[in-house]
Amino acid sequence: MPRTTGEERGSVEPVLGVEEGGLHSAEALLLARYFMYTQVYFHPVRRIYDIHLKDFLIEWLPEGKFKINIEELLAMTDNEVLAALLAAARVEKHKGHDPARRIVKREHYRKLYEKNPEDLRINPEAGRRVFDALRSRYGDEAVRVDSYTAKNSAVEFPVLRSDGRIFSSYDLSETIQRLPIASFDYVFIRPDLVKEADEWLKKNRHDIIKIVSLEG
Repeated sequence: MPRTTGEERGSVEPVLGVEEGGLHSAEALLLARYFMYTQVYFHPVRRIYDIHLKDFLIEWLPEGKFKINIEELLAMTDNEVLAALLAAARVEKHKGHDPARRIVKREHYRKLYEKNPEDLRINPEAGRRVFDALRSRYGDEAVRVDSYTAKNSAVEFPVLRSDGRIFSSYDLSETIQRLPIASFDYVFIRPDLVKEADEWLKKNRHDIIKIVSLEG
């Protein structure tokens, strides 16, 4: 059975749809968006540089925040931020020196762990367990965590069939029904600790992520 259209639900809002021949193009665009997120926006190096930039801005900006006055906010451009970033990277006592140096000299934290099906079958919170264990061992400043899961919202729009009837894209497209959800779960560590931490994690990973029963 086709889903009800906006008109049948009593809605008078205009809805953007496609003709039947355009459904495959829409599927291709949705898949391209997914791959763009997973391969570019969610790339671990891109994510850790975002974290270092946030750390720098918190140290550099007055009270760690951008101005809320619209004129003052618009007066702040990339030029001011990049100049301050370079200055902070050169002077050890400068506010925000550590994250600035990591950006300018590419001494960013390295990815040590990311979620995988095997660990998730043992514990859905495996990434958080690994982060907590590494933070306990190496300290808060040596480890960073970054995770995100897109909202599981169905992509749905009307499709006009050749016989004049309108159906939901979700009902007509198995590709849209099975479209994967973009997500990531990374744990990063200071570059000088990568080798030691990697060896330690390999030896202790199972004990770290396993779920301990509280019974008995």
